[in-house]
Amino acid sequence: MSSPAESIAHIRQSMPTEGMFRDKEWVLSPEAFPLSAETQKLIQDLGPALRAFQGACNDLYFASVDSTQPDIAWVAPLLDQGKPARVIQLGRNQRWRADLPSVLRPDLVLTEDGVAISELDSLPGGIGLTGWLNETYSALGQPVIGGADGMVAGFAAAFPQEDILISRESGDYQPEMEWLVEKLNERSGGYPRRVMNPWNLTPSELHGSSIYRFFELFDLDQVDLSFEMLRMAEQGEIIFTPPLKAFLEEKLWLVLFHNPALQSWWEKALSADHIALLRRCIPQGWVVNPAPLPPHAVLPGLNIHTWDEVKRFGSKQRELVLKISGFSEIGWGSRSVSIGHDLSQEEWTAALDEALTSFPTNPFVLQRFHRAKVVHHPAWDDTKGATAPMKSRVRLCPYYFVPVGTEETHLGGVLATVCPADKKILHGMRDAIMLPCI
Repeated sequence: MSSPAESIAHIRQSMPTEGMFRDKEWVLSPEAFPLSAETQKLIQDLGPALRAFQGACNDLYFASVDSTQPDIAWVAPLLDQGKPARVIQLGRNQRWRADLPSVLRPDLVLTEDGVAISELDSLPGGIGLTGWLNETYSALGQPVIGGADGMVAGFAAAFPQEDILISRESGDYQPEMEWLVEKLNERSGGYPRRVMNPWNLTPSELHGSSIYRFFELFDLDQVDLSFEMLRMAEQGEIIFTPPLKAFLEEKLWLVLFHNPALQSWWEKALSADHIALLRRCIPQGWVVNPAPLPPHAVLPGLNIHTWDEVKRFGSKQRELVLKISGFSEIGWGSRSVSIGHDLSQEEWTAALDEALTSFPTNPFVLQRFHRAKVVHHPAWDDTKGATAPMKSRVRLCPYYFVPVGTEETHLGGVLATVCPADKKILHGMRDAIMLPCI
């Protein structure tokens, strides 16, 4: 068995020359992050439930588009708010109406009694990073979830021939995708892949391609060749995955799962077991809509009649998270997140006012804050040449792949972001540890 120092040396020697992300560093640890058997089973069970939920979301959106019934007709207009007509048109294209993303990554806050889902990402970063972590820690004899090859095998099964297209805006992730493609091309019988950048291509070079798009739809105006590529996709000359559905990339879905007006829809679309699991893991939430409620109505769970009442909440009542739903340059990386009980009354009021003003173009959601469990994990200290326990809170990111021609979810690996315990917002940061899970 390797010593901590030998393990750290192996991890550093295994890192590709270009790293995994441009200009990104993190704290190292010789030990992968351990999950209890209960948490591991919960994560395994979430894969099929979240796949079914995303399918139900897709069906609900199109049922809303086609419907004049007031019980669901409002859903699609809400999800389309603020989006250009071109993006809405792409999402409704009949060519890919039934298509769903073939990789799904929820962001899970590890809590005392399970996990809380803070986001559901169908265009996730970290696939190459988690694949490299699994391979590297597996070589140290640690039984990583998914195995040494789980992420690469999962991607290969879900995307058997896709090239990866990375825009300038997503360029920080190019090194991890280069690593992933290298591993895919090493597999016997594999389809030769490449990482592509649109500014180095012509439309004729793309003709007939199957492309894994690694760019956001809110960035289309900044993506080279976007007009030509989208026209080719609409004509069937190229195939994009994930499908060009901005409405599926909204945090609003997590809030709509708890909406009383939609409970009959979810109960018909999902199994009782899936509903029970999702209710356990998706925090209660609300759309921050400034429209006045009828005199007799209150927001369920908050028991308030106006948002002004929420502004006056005391610190304990403000155990709430406010964030933009999506389709925005601040919709990722926790850049729009406000945690109510960490703010002064004035700051909370200002954040809520901003969310209310933003509703017509960029709806915000409000969710219950679920406190992350405090754990201790060994962090490597270069100055001491040894590990020291770091008091931490943890975000877990499982990667579920759906092999072509199936509806099964395969768990390729779980990325743990182990953050200092004083951080309320858990994300990749310089003083966090990035680890595979065992």
